[in-house]
Amino acid sequence: MQKLILLTAPSGAGKSTIAKHLMAKFPGKLAFSISAATRLPRKLEKDGVDYYFISEESFKDKIANNEFAEWEMVYEGNYYGTLNLELQRIWNLNKVPVLDIDVKGAIKMQEIFEGKVLSLFIQPPSIEALKNRLENRGTETPKTLQQRLTKAEFELTFSNSFSCVIVNDRLEDACKTAEQKVEEFLKTE
Repeated sequence: MQKLILLTAPSGAGKSTIAKHLMAKFPGKLAFSISAATRLPRKLEKDGVDYYFISEESFKDKIANNEFAEWEMVYEGNYYGTLNLELQRIWNLNKVPVLDIDVKGAIKMQEIFEGKVLSLFIQPPSIEALKNRLENRGTETPKTLQQRLTKAEFELTFSNSFSCVIVNDRLEDACKTAEQKVEEFLKTE
C-alpha cells in the first residue's frame, strides 16, 4: 500500500523542524518529498534539496500537464505543489513520502489518498508565540509577517481536519509525539 505522511501547520509552527527530526529517526522507512515552489530560495536553501525552485511559467505548464498531485497559490504570486513524479520516486525506493505541506494542500491530499495518509497538524501554542518565531527567523518584512499571521489564524480553524494535532510548545515533546504517531502508522497495513 502506498502511504503518505503529511505535516501541515501555519508558517513558523515548526513543521519543517519536525519533518527533519522524523527523517533522521526513520531513515530507512521515510523520505522527504521535495515540493516545487515559485518563490526565491531563502539563504541556505538548495534547489532539489529543500524545494524544486521553478519559474511561475514552468509551474503553470506543469499544472496544465497534470504533473501535480496537488498545488496551491499559498501566498500572492507564490505557487507550491507536490509533483506526481516526486511521490513515485519515493515509492520506488519502498519508502513513505513525508510532505511538509500547507493546510489546503494537506486537505486535498487526504481526499486523494483517503485511508493511506497520516496527517499531523503542528499547532503553535499561541498566535503571539508564532509571531515571535516568525520575527526571530529574520526572513519576514512587516507586510509578509502580517500576511502569515492572518493566514495562520485562518489555518488554525482547520486543525480538526487532520489525524492528529500536536501543539508545538516544547519542540522536544512535539518531535516525540510525531515520532510515536509515525511509528504506529508505519505498523499498519
